[in-house]
Parts: sequence; structure tokens; C-alpha cells
Amino acid sequence: MNDVAIPTGRLSGVVDLARVRAWYAARAVVSSHPSIYLPLVARKPSSEVEKIVDPTTEVVIEGFPRSGNTFAVFAFELAQGRPVRIAHHLHAGAQVARGVQLGIPTLVLVRDPADAVLSHLVRHPGITARQGLRSWIRFHRTVERVRDRVTIASFADVTTDFGAVTERLNERSGTHFAPFEHTPANVERCFRRIEERNRSRYARIEDSKIARPSPVRDETKRSLRPTLEAPGARPLLDEARRLQEALVAS
Repeated sequence: MNDVAIPTGRLSGVVDLARVRAWYAARAVVSSHPSIYLPLVARKPSSEVEKIVDPTTEVVIEGFPRSGNTFAVFAFELAQGRPVRIAHHLHAGAQVARGVQLGIPTLVLVRDPADAVLSHLVRHPGITARQGLRSWIRFHRTVERVRDRVTIASFADVTTDFGAVTERLNERSGTHFAPFEHTPANVERCFRRIEERNRSRYARIEDSKIARPSPVRDETKRSLRPTLEAPGARPLLDEARRLQEALVAS
């Protein structure tokens, strides 16, 4: 059964589209294997290398893309009052697995698969709904295998009371990280820092791709939602939701 195609945005031509999808599929497979994926990431620019978990890491904060990762990292940093070595934003099960192997406190963010995948498709035009759902499932299957050794936080937890999330991490890990005070003023401080970081790193970035709530992105997500209900994608969405419920409830 063919994958459900999504709008390709700036992509042009069948060859470019095929290349994007092939790359995405290959990355999804290897990203679950620490011994393969992490050395590959280590070959990237230093800004990426700094995000990889190693024995000097103090905490791992990871999740599937568009699951509150950026807000969680910025809120965590804002609360500490000191530099903290955080492994984050690889969006790979390999990072979670390695953090557990090293005995490092690991926080995994879990968002409803439909919302996470739709937002991911907006960010990465060219991949299909089925590819996005398969990738979501693969990441969270890795998390499922180490569920008893990580702290799980739902997207709602992260976006409404991240201080309580940090306290649960401390309780499980025996750490003493300062909880984020989840006030409107502190939330806005986080979003300002996120926007400043994004605009300083990229000469041009669309507002819909900045990691904060966006009406433009929400509208695009609504237009893409039927792709998740198509016959080829719906069974994967159902599987993903069962997995989400098991992870968040346990």
C-alpha cells in the first residue's frame, strides 16, 4: 500500500522527494542503535556533538520531534542558575538507551502521536504520514524497553507544570535539580530565548518553524490531519496511541 503523500513545500522534483524519503527511512532505522547512530552524529559540527550523551552528561532530555523538547531544555536551563551538561535534541532512541546504560538521569517527553507527527510533517515537508508514524513508534518502542529506568513526562505535563516534572525526575534519580517556576512570565522568558536563539542561528527562518505556538502551523496541521485517517496510516496511528497510553500510564 502506498504511503500517503504530503505537500512538499520547497522540495521540487521526484528525485529530490525520493531522496528525502529514503534518507528519512534510513535515519529512522539506525537512530535506535547507540553504537551506530551516536558515532554518526559525532561527525557533525560541534554544536551537534555537544548534544550527545557521554559520561560527563548530567541529564538527558529527549523526545520525538515537536514534543516540547526545546521548551523543556530552555525551562530546565532557566531554572538551574548554573551551566548544566544536557544531552538533548537528537530525537533518537539511541540517546535514551545510552543515557540509561550510563546511569544518567533521563527524561523522555511523550506527546500525542497525531499532534507530534502532524507538527513534524509541517517542519519536514516531503516525508509521508506513514513514515512519520513509523518513526514515532520506533522511537517510543526503544523507550518502552527502558521504561522502568527513565522519567516520562507528557506534553501536557511539560507545557503546564514543568516544575513538577523536574521534581519527579529528582525523586526517581536522586538528583537535586531546581524546579522551573511555571509562571506566565517565566514561560514567556523561555519563548523569547527560543526565538532569539533561532533567529541568531538562521539567516531566515519561517515563523511557523520557531519552537513556540503558531497559528500558521496550527492551520497547516489541520489541513494535514486527514492524511493520518487514510487507510494506509490509520492502523499505525492506532498502534502509536496504544503505545502512548502504555508509556504515560505506567
